[in-house]
Amino acid sequence: MINNELTIVALAGGVGGAKLADGLAQVLQPDNLTIIVNTADDFTHIGLRISPDLDTVCYTLADMANPATGWGRKDETWNAFRALSAIGMPDWFRLGDTDLATHLVRDMHLTDGWSLSQVTEEFCRMWKIKVKVLPMTDDIVRTWVYTDEGDLEFQEYFVRRKCEPVVGGFKFVGVEKAHPAPGVLEAIQACEAVVICPSNPWVSINPILSIPGIRGALSKKTVVAVSPIIGDQTVRGPAAKMFSELGIKPSALAVALHYQEIIDAIFLDQVDHQQAKDIEALGISSVLTDALMIDKADRGRLASEVIEYIRVKLKGTET
Repeated sequence: MINNELTIVALAGGVGGAKLADGLAQVLQPDNLTIIVNTADDFTHIGLRISPDLDTVCYTLADMANPATGWGRKDETWNAFRALSAIGMPDWFRLGDTDLATHLVRDMHLTDGWSLSQVTEEFCRMWKIKVKVLPMTDDIVRTWVYTDEGDLEFQEYFVRRKCEPVVGGFKFVGVEKAHPAPGVLEAIQACEAVVICPSNPWVSINPILSIPGIRGALSKKTVVAVSPIIGDQTVRGPAAKMFSELGIKPSALAVALHYQEIIDAIFLDQVDHQQAKDIEALGISSVLTDALMIDKADRGRLASEVIEYIRVKLKGTET
């Protein structure tokens, strides 16, 4: 473990975010890392509350994630899903047997009056996750996607329609009245820096930033982002497609512009080195790296680079 003395908050959602969160968990002391996770892509399916981003982050931290799909649990079986499909239940959102157990337990606790924060804390305890994982809010916030085929709830767009409709924008229903989950603002206020993981800026990070109070809290912190766009493409997910359909050329520079008001620096892949000068012109420091995280060692290596950058930057601020 290296550079573990800093206290860091990470904002994450999706597979890329979960990978860097896992890397940060490798290099920081458990008490020094809080991961705040998007919950605006949560939805109710066959009567169960599904929290895709929270589960992806927690499964990854617990070494339970399915490496082939990027979602769900490894060594999964599908008996319940096949049985449900056979009796006419929707089959466009796949639920494995062990993943289904997570949703059943979450729904049971929520029905009993637990908050999503309490359920997440219980899962982390059961799965021996040592770092703190917090949902962005315990309130209901839902992402809707404006498309050329009408407004679609996020999972309808993302999973059922496989991101095929053309995106025209987004709204986060309920966000205006939502409150940060217990511990979210406290973690940001107490940390030395915030890391925006390489998650989708539009539908993973924007919902977190839209919760009242969070963006303002970030304004007082050193904030470092890692670009999810490498060579004008995303490794996974529709972020590049979304940028294009919104009339913005997908690039690390576009990500920097997206976060321009809140970040001090951005890590971008070496293949995008020609964009570094334009990013610097925005007043944002650029750091070239190998941003692709193929295996667990890559996650730790990238996290170490980010933490070392923050350590040096903060030290320079003190002098």
